Amino acid sequence: MTVVMTKIGIAEVRAAKDPAVLVTLGLGSCVGVCLYDSRKKVIGMAHIMLPSSKEIKNNANKAKFADTAIVMLIEEMEAIGADRKSITAKIAGGAQMFSFKSSNELLRIGERNVEAVRRELGRHRIEIVAEDVGGNYGRTIEFFSRDGSLSIRTIGHGTKVI
Repeated sequence: MTVVMTKIGIAEVRAAKDPAVLVTLGLGSCVGVCLYDSRKKVIGMAHIMLPSSKEIKNNANKAKFADTAIVMLIEEMEAIGADRKSITAKIAGGAQMFSFKSSNELLRIGERNVEAVRRELGRHRIEIVAEDVGGNYGRTIEFFSRDGSLSIRTIGHGTKVI
């Protein structure tokens, strides 16, 4: 069987059946949301840029926001056979890539993205089984349908699998 590797761009959502690998590059303050149905071996990934579609006027791309991308991702996974009750999550990213002297909430975009993703997954009763979030460094992630493992590569912090 040939494994299909699919690259997920910024503000994109994709779902795939086994055998597949979903990859997104250069997560900084963005959060990679990886959903897995272990029984059906269906995976999905969203590359989320911003916490809420309600806070911004230019919100046409629903895959850009935590509150709308997660809904889209669940629906895409269900469309190819996933069972919502069997889905678990792994998340990565949400870094604070630059330091600011200001305590302005809007500048904490990575942390706000992580909070929004956690809130939205909770709303859908999807358990986060592993995460690698925060810090001040970027991440590249690869999500594998065969076992739901998530490989996280960083510059200066090595590679780990969660």
